[in-house]
Amino acid sequence: MLDYHLHLWPHHEHDTPLRLEQLAEYCEQAQAAGVTELALTEHLYRFRQADALLGGFWDDGRVPPALAESMAGYWKFHATADLDAYVACAQEAKEAGLPVVIGLEVDYYEGRMDEVARLLGGYPFDVLLGSVHWVGGWRFDDLDDPVSMGEWSVREVDACWDAYTAAMEELAASGACDVLAHPDLIKVAGYVPDAPAEWWDRIAEAAASSGMAAELSSSGWRKPVGEQYPARGLLERFVARRVPLTTASDAHHLDHVAHRADDLRALLASVGVGELRGYRARSPRAVPVAPSPAGPVPLTAERSEA
Repeated sequence: MLDYHLHLWPHHEHDTPLRLEQLAEYCEQAQAAGVTELALTEHLYRFRQADALLGGFWDDGRVPPALAESMAGYWKFHATADLDAYVACAQEAKEAGLPVVIGLEVDYYEGRMDEVARLLGGYPFDVLLGSVHWVGGWRFDDLDDPVSMGEWSVREVDACWDAYTAAMEELAASGACDVLAHPDLIKVAGYVPDAPAEWWDRIAEAAASSGMAAELSSSGWRKPVGEQYPARGLLERFVARRVPLTTASDAHHLDHVAHRADDLRALLASVGVGELRGYRARSPRAVPVAPSPAGPVPLTAERSEA
């Protein structure tokens, strides 16, 4: 079992020291839940190297001023860490025998994924997660930002899903990343089309055509939508198209590492998946879905946690 989506810092922190002890604590908690391998996947936009390349991407004349101002403040707060130091800390953890691989969560930048790939090509990453957290300059999943959340009241839900899906398709086709993270994140605030099958089909096809894996994540149970990523219908489409899967908690602090790993196991069993995809040096490897240390656990996907 894997936890292939872990952050070192909560979103409200920056300039936080890197600590090998934190990674050891993550591993201890994960192993108690039967998770045998972890991927450290901090956001690319946390690092000054990304700021030098991508800072101001939202200043293209298409983003409304209020959203552009919000994004500028968000970016400035977060883009403070050093990518070289982060990779060195992760490498130190590997060399110390901790069951971790070196990764990054790589956000989508319209028309610029080739530049992102060149930036990251010089680092010894094991796995790169691809994710879409914004459409244009709109951070549709920033639940704490009133400007971003206010957009949901003036936009058509179907149009939002269509723009998100188009971004996911471009991200997948770029070949810059290995795994589609939280593949239906656009639903995070609880806005879901009456008939989402069209977008599920497109996202599943994007993953299958690109050869990427898709992430099954427990983090949606901690959000207003109150369900895992992806929804059952999208998960079934991934399985039908033979898209490999990873599992993840998307933890930003220790309490959420390996969150609801047993529920993820039960979901995998319910769709007939007994093998996950791990990575080394961005090459895939098979990882069995290990049984729960506590024994068989019934699916409790209807339970929501704040």
